[in-house]
Amino acid sequence: PVRLLERDAMPKWMDVSMKLTPGMPVWPGDPAFESVPVASIGDGDSCNLTRLTLSTHLGTHLDAPWHFCPDGLRVDELDPELFFGEALVVEVLNADAVRAEHLPASPLPRRVLFKTRNSLRPENAPFDTDFVAVAPDAAERLVADGARLVGVDGYSVGAHGDTGPTHQILLGAGIPVVEGLRLAGVPAGPCEFVVLPLPIAGGDGAPCRAFVRATV
Repeated sequence: PVRLLERDAMPKWMDVSMKLTPGMPVWPGDPAFESVPVASIGDGDSCNLTRLTLSTHLGTHLDAPWHFCPDGLRVDELDPELFFGEALVVEVLNADAVRAEHLPASPLPRRVLFKTRNSLRPENAPFDTDFVAVAPDAAERLVADGARLVGVDGYSVGAHGDTGPTHQILLGAGIPVVEGLRLAGVPAGPCEFVVLPLPIAGGDGAPCRAFVRATV
């Protein structure tokens, strides 16, 4: 009984993924998300079946190094160990970009997630070019501290109109990036993090399901 009580008292896992819905915001120029029924029990078919149309960088998704780096690893080549483990949620709510000055002075852990005002926007809000991104100097600090996975709550880790530098720094160092997290209800500090990208062979990226559980 004691063990059951202790287990019940543990913080619950929070789904920090975006739901895939028609009309959801996509990066300008990317294909819109479509969910089209191709079979329906209600129409006399033996099962319900749906055809999906989507980008590899839709909603909550992972950028593999190959996304920006010709010699970088692809989705199915990444070490799965990266996708499970302890992470640090760094909260930066009152800034237009995450800069090195916003990072803790202590060495950063292997997995770092950035919570910004992006998480306060409704999931179905129109695409906003003024989202909070990670500045190159913060990316350089992440590399210097040995980060292995970075997560952000914006459409991109790099700023709109100039996404290259931050992507090049992180992906060039072999650090995959999870974009489009929803962290509004997640407290700053250490947590457990799980992210499950689709195993797309040769993929430059992949939609993900992601979960966070705050540590006691």
